[in-house]
Amino acid sequence: MTINRRYLVLHGLRWLPTGLLIPILALLPLQRGLSLGQIGLVFATQGLVVLFLELPTGGLADALGRRPVLLLASATGLAALILLFFADSMALFAGAYFLQGIYRALDSGPLESWYVDAALDADRDADIEAGLSRGSLVLGLAIAAGALLSGGLIALDPLPGVDALAVPVLTALVLQAVYFAALAVLLIERRPARGLGALTRSIRAVPSVIASGASLLRRSRILLALVAVELFWGFGMVTYETLLPVRLSEVVGGGAAAAIMGPAGSAAWLVSALGAGLVPRASRRFGVPLTAAALRILQGTTVVGMALLAGPAGVLAAYLACYTIHGAANPLHQALLHRQVDGPYRTTVLSMNSMIAQPAGALGGVALGALADATTVPVAMLVGAVVLAAAAPLYLPARATARPAAAGPVPAGSRGAARSSRPGGGRPSDAVSQVGTRTASVTVSD
Repeated sequence: MTINRRYLVLHGLRWLPTGLLIPILALLPLQRGLSLGQIGLVFATQGLVVLFLELPTGGLADALGRRPVLLLASATGLAALILLFFADSMALFAGAYFLQGIYRALDSGPLESWYVDAALDADRDADIEAGLSRGSLVLGLAIAAGALLSGGLIALDPLPGVDALAVPVLTALVLQAVYFAALAVLLIERRPARGLGALTRSIRAVPSVIASGASLLRRSRILLALVAVELFWGFGMVTYETLLPVRLSEVVGGGAAAAIMGPAGSAAWLVSALGAGLVPRASRRFGVPLTAAALRILQGTTVVGMALLAGPAGVLAAYLACYTIHGAANPLHQALLHRQVDGPYRTTVLSMNSMIAQPAGALGGVALGALADATTVPVAMLVGAVVLAAAAPLYLPARATARPAAAGPVPAGSRGAARSSRPGGGRPSDAVSQVGTRTASVTVSD
């Protein structure tokens, strides 16, 4: 099996359980006695754990190896799902999401970093942009399929001794075990040393790896600009992840909006996958940085549509267009990061990029929420749209080292020079966003 196929199989298996959990994340704890306020605190547990562990775990993956860290992440995810399946109190749910946070932090970046390093080792001119786009396509399809399967399982209620809302958790647990086995078989990584001594040396090396990654960020204006995009992106995502349901309820009413958002969310993941599948053509014609910049402006425009269009059809059409662009933009952003970073620091820099989105999203939630309360939801969405579009110029410095707009490879000398000077490539998200990459509107994850 080729490296590309291994990556796509593993990527799909990794996100399929996430899709199963999305429809029941709030409903299951509500059914088991938690209030909405308690659920918010439980979800915050995961976010805080990810925030504090994102960089150390990224450094660990670069120092120890991607395969052992991914296996540890998958095992932690299994433990989190087992606890979630049995949880019936706030303490147990908090424990499940604490483990889920560790899983998200460990899982953030290593699989993608392994793919890029393996692809470039096999072919220095490998088209990693196309591979990452296919990965985003598989991610969207996997989450959409998981969400639809989850709804079907809840409707069928096939296990008499298990609550209907817990059946998707049990199914996700089984699929997580399959993912663990697939990682063990399909992810092949060359590591110079193994055993307890190698583990000890790797753990000791984590601070220096993090420091080296931070040094890359300080020394490269290109890398710094790319990571700064996350500040605008994380802030602006609040418009279509948090404010859109409120905006839709203004148009059609609260009850109808809740009924519409379920299928609309599944459709959003499908069009996100479509965007990821189509974007390589545009990037080969216009170049990755210019395409990424244009997509930032277009996404801001779609948010303007969500804010100003009057009927539900218009609001939903703008929402789906926004997610199409979202799915297209993510692999381009990740590819530009990868082109600026050497393998030994790849996951660390990806973790820094992902970590920036956490406080930016929190700030956006507070600021745009307060603005919506003080004025109107459309006004807050328009401000968020401007912030999203304002990130576009930050992609332009990357034109100096990006692949040419034509389909031809980057000249070996230019790419080697970039690496020798070390100027400085997930979430999806979980997001990802709250799924672990900037790719989801619920806490699952990155």
